[in-house]
Amino acid sequence: MNQEFIDKIYTIIDGEFVLLNEPMRDHTTFRIGGHADMLLEPTAKELPQVIEACLDEDVPYTILGNGSNVLVGDKGIRGVAIIIGKRMSDITVDIKSNIITAEAGALLSKTAHLALENALTGMEPLAGIPGSVGGAVLMNAGAYGGEVKDVLLDATIYTSGGVAEVVSASELDLSYRHSAVMGTNQVILGARFKLQRGDKDAIQAKMSDFSKRRSDKQPLNFPSAGSTFKRPEGYFAGKLIQDAGLQGYRVGGAEVSTKHAGFVINAEHATAADVRRLMQDVQDKVYKDTGVTLEPEVRFIGEF
Repeated sequence: MNQEFIDKIYTIIDGEFVLLNEPMRDHTTFRIGGHADMLLEPTAKELPQVIEACLDEDVPYTILGNGSNVLVGDKGIRGVAIIIGKRMSDITVDIKSNIITAEAGALLSKTAHLALENALTGMEPLAGIPGSVGGAVLMNAGAYGGEVKDVLLDATIYTSGGVAEVVSASELDLSYRHSAVMGTNQVILGARFKLQRGDKDAIQAKMSDFSKRRSDKQPLNFPSAGSTFKRPEGYFAGKLIQDAGLQGYRVGGAEVSTKHAGFVINAEHATAADVRRLMQDVQDKVYKDTGVTLEPEVRFIGEF
């Protein structure tokens, strides 16, 4: 990354939102990760300009949201880490059509609670997911029997070349923790959710129930990236890990939660290497015991 590129970035984004050699542990819910060469938080207008600048100068870039489903390597991120966050977090509600429009950086939980405030039902299972709208659409996030695909109307997607297009939910090929955007250079800019009129008290009751279940069963008092492994067809990852006798198993500062075996937590200054080794040990033991292969739900980013 040369000085000419850095200078160009400063002409696009206010210096307050340009950070050099920034520790990624401060930007992930795992509280783990080495330094990014450059970290930016652009607005929706600035984002395409940043991406085009990266492409012009052949500088690699990594898109991040709320950092809630990722493990950043101990060697950090080369090039540019782009945070789609508070500067892209507008949410609007159209009561006539029962549609909520949210920018990609808006928190999914805040979007769901705005639905509650307007007596719109459909997002209750999503209210406790600690990710952004963009990240939730990208991986079709879900909980308690509900998924983003159940309420998503469409998403606005940016592709290199300065083009942003609206893509219907059906075109996004949403399935369990998957969308057509994953593994591409496309960036989710925002989404629209089609909801239904409901009873505010009933919506609140559902959200409260899900919230209690979450706090009762999940290790929310430790840094983590949420559910560590995808649910294998016909099984529950947490049950397989528990049956393998791995609850409480540790590698360095990383631990299989004693509260919920489906979560790997940062129990004590864990490194990314600790977490990856622990995850591999879990996969090996579960496969040895059952023949079931656990696939990571957590995305690995950067250099390890």
